[in-house]
Amino acid sequence: MLNASIDPDEIEKFSALADEWWDTEGSFRPLHKLNPTRLSYIRDNVFAQFRRHSKMNTPLEGIRVADIGCGGGLLTEPMARLGAEVVGFDASERNIMVARNHSQRMCLDIDYRLATVESVVDAGERFDVVLNMEVVEHVAHFDRFLEACCELVSPGGMMFVATLNRTLKSFAFAIAGAEYLLRWLPRGT
Repeated sequence: MLNASIDPDEIEKFSALADEWWDTEGSFRPLHKLNPTRLSYIRDNVFAQFRRHSKMNTPLEGIRVADIGCGGGLLTEPMARLGAEVVGFDASERNIMVARNHSQRMCLDIDYRLATVESVVDAGERFDVVLNMEVVEHVAHFDRFLEACCELVSPGGMMFVATLNRTLKSFAFAIAGAEYLLRWLPRGT
């Protein structure tokens, strides 16, 4: 098995916030606000790649999706509603528990697993779409993590990666502004 790229401090931090995933006014408020935009981008690109269209009831039926670092399932659930077979992975047991409970209340069939990306690679699983959204900034070994994520993508598949830019402007807005001044995000996230 590849050495896990997880950062135990980051897992602990997000485990402590797990009960807030579905609170639209809580710590994850910015993700709730961003979600429609990023979902639209992902959906449109997946539709194009796999020749699907929005007129279908479940346009992503037959598409296998992995949501790496799924947290409480904020992106996992909309993908399942589009008909995809979605597997959400997270290294936080608390996050997985919150995600499972919420998806059950929403009557969604989502496979949530406590796992690292490396353990999923070792199991030989592959996916048509890999979502790697706002995760890379929280891992201990970026190169190792991204390499493992790439191994999850099936031939002809695609991966989406999103993270904050490492620029002074991004630091000023996302960290100084959102975490310390406006308190939209918990400090250190």
